Amino acid sequence: MSLSSGASKPLFAASNFSRAVTGFAASAEMRALNTALPIGFGGLVAALLAILFLEPNGWRVAPQPNFPLAAIAGAMLPAFGAMSCVTAIALAWQLALRRALPILPQVLASAIAFALALPAWKPGIAPLAYLRSVGASGLLLAILVGMLCALLVRAAVRFLPAGRYLGAPLALLPFVALHAAGIDLSAYVVAALAPLAHLGDTYLALLAIVFLETALWCIGIHGPALLAGVVTPVYLSLQALNTHAFVAHQPLPHIVVVSLFLFVFPGGAGATLPLAALLALSKVPRLRRIGRATLPFALINANEPLLFTLPIVANPFLALPFIGIPMLLASITYAVVAAGWVARAAFYVPSSIPAPISVYLATLDWRAPILLLANLLLATALWLPAVRAYERHEVGLS
Repeated sequence: MSLSSGASKPLFAASNFSRAVTGFAASAEMRALNTALPIGFGGLVAALLAILFLEPNGWRVAPQPNFPLAAIAGAMLPAFGAMSCVTAIALAWQLALRRALPILPQVLASAIAFALALPAWKPGIAPLAYLRSVGASGLLLAILVGMLCALLVRAAVRFLPAGRYLGAPLALLPFVALHAAGIDLSAYVVAALAPLAHLGDTYLALLAIVFLETALWCIGIHGPALLAGVVTPVYLSLQALNTHAFVAHQPLPHIVVVSLFLFVFPGGAGATLPLAALLALSKVPRLRRIGRATLPFALINANEPLLFTLPIVANPFLALPFIGIPMLLASITYAVVAAGWVARAAFYVPSSIPAPISVYLATLDWRAPILLLANLLLATALWLPAVRAYERHEVGLS
């Protein structure tokens, strides 16, 4: 009997809740959004590089002389605006593919509706300045408009005789009417973000996200992928507000932003970088092979190969530390940042950038890598007894 066969037997009976969660994650809308968001991130990186190349000094905001990342600080918010535009197109395309809707009309309708929902472009406003105004709320607006357009087109296709041809123009009518009435949807999104940010930028919200991401993994559901469509737009918006405050030389308003999770999940969900390292040194051949093969991926926070190979799903030896360690790291990180001992994250940094480089780039604080190192040492100490117990189990099965 191998470990993988024994450990992969479900410890939790299927429930209506797990079926509902799995169904939500597998819905066409969530799959479309989870595909569109990485495309949007690509747009953010491309826009950031283009802005820095075209305007190397125009967006420089230097809190101190020769500040090396000042240009990036100024260019980040317009890049968020560009990301919103790319996401709007990508989401419309993905929704059309997954709902068998006419692709070109769906993409055009969503793009035009998104443009109508954006703040009015006043004469004399430079393109980068306009993208800057879009940056804080544009991502949520792109998602809301894309989903609503797809819903209206689907309804037209289903209930109207010529719905495949009339669906896109009909979906545009509400946005045209709101624009003609002078109603700025982007302003309403900004207003809606205020209480949402207050709810999301809390210690309890942080713990809830960390718990859900890890607990769902333990029952075979990709927690980060499931929550990305719901959580990422909110915390990216809060991240953009921090970037805006940094550029304006104001205190950063939010603690819980996307880049804060770099401290909580070193190696990916479950804080599995120490786990991969410990397995790479294991005396058990199978575990040692797994650790050495997956450690390079863990260094860039891609831990799916590790989680599926062990496996983590329904594994009694690893489930508790997989859930508990990130919650402890989240608590420590929140307390340290809230106390001002480490700066709040000003910038979005992709999780694929290895630690501790990523946390320094996100905060521009030399203390951030020290906090990350402390988190890694603590996580290693807590993972060690679980790995030893798992090794004894493996030897007993061989």
